[in-house]
Amino acid sequence: MLLIIGAELMVRAALRLAARLHVRPLIIGLSLVAFGSTAPQLTVSLQAAYQGAPDVAVGSVIGSNIFNVLVILGLAALIIPLRVSRQLVRLDIPLMIIASGLVYLLARNGQLDRIEGLALLLGLLVYLLMLWHQSRHYARTYPAPRVAHTSRARFWSAIVLQVLFGLGLLSLAGHLLLEAAIEVATDLGLSERIMGLTVVAVCTSLPELAAALIAALRGEREIAVGTVIGSNLFNLLAVLGLTALVTPEPLSISPNALDFDLPVMLGVAALCLPVFYSGYRVTRAEGLVFLCLYLAYGLHVVAFTTGLPLAERLERLMLFYVLPVLGVVLLFTTARAWRRQH
Repeated sequence: MLLIIGAELMVRAALRLAARLHVRPLIIGLSLVAFGSTAPQLTVSLQAAYQGAPDVAVGSVIGSNIFNVLVILGLAALIIPLRVSRQLVRLDIPLMIIASGLVYLLARNGQLDRIEGLALLLGLLVYLLMLWHQSRHYARTYPAPRVAHTSRARFWSAIVLQVLFGLGLLSLAGHLLLEAAIEVATDLGLSERIMGLTVVAVCTSLPELAAALIAALRGEREIAVGTVIGSNLFNLLAVLGLTALVTPEPLSISPNALDFDLPVMLGVAALCLPVFYSGYRVTRAEGLVFLCLYLAYGLHVVAFTTGLPLAERLERLMLFYVLPVLGVVLLFTTARAWRRQH
């Protein structure tokens, strides 16, 4: 209930801000809503790093980015086919892929130190400057809509209270769910990596899930997609960057994360580009494919950790059947979209 109420307040505040500041709702989704819904992730990663659990800190970011794309966009697309703006395809999706690749390259030595954390934070600053430039371009290009204006002081005091209250509810709900989930996972004997990739990642992504689903139900499809893409960028650049910068020791990256989880995160980010470009939308069928891919990923993580033979079967199925077929389909749809647009 707290998640739903907090997400509703955040989406309403985003729409009011977009109308008052004369910017696209997508910009608000990529910035304010994305940053607000990422706050629990930042808190958890910092706390885990200071408590000597870097696998939880890093794994939760990786798992959250995978969950955001495959589950949140998948569920939102099942509710209503999502419209994708050209800005996302031309700017934000490529930046998400670049940021994912940058984190993977920086982590190849098995750790993220303060210099690398600072580099990620500088990347965040560049991204925010790009968003500011996009908002100014939109304001110059399109006339401002007629909206009922209240006094400046009254509007900003009301919107700040609404945002703070919505963020507070989202953070509190995420914290309560996270504590309960970690207690259950500890009782089940799950490793730190599995807890970070699954339990912690899912719980810290619930604010994004609630915000995206509420936006989709209200028909604000740009906010739904922008929240996911913006949250992934904030996770990579802000959460990992700040955590690596302020923690006493460099963040260690487990070999399993380097060999499997980070490549999967990079592949999921790259998957967005042809899917979004093919029709500038995410259909219900594509949303269902996203959900099935996350189910396969989750099953593999659990099976590999527990030593079940299911892990090897899933690997063969994905490598030799599912991914080649998916690649051929994406290549065909991308080529057809390119011919149609040119």
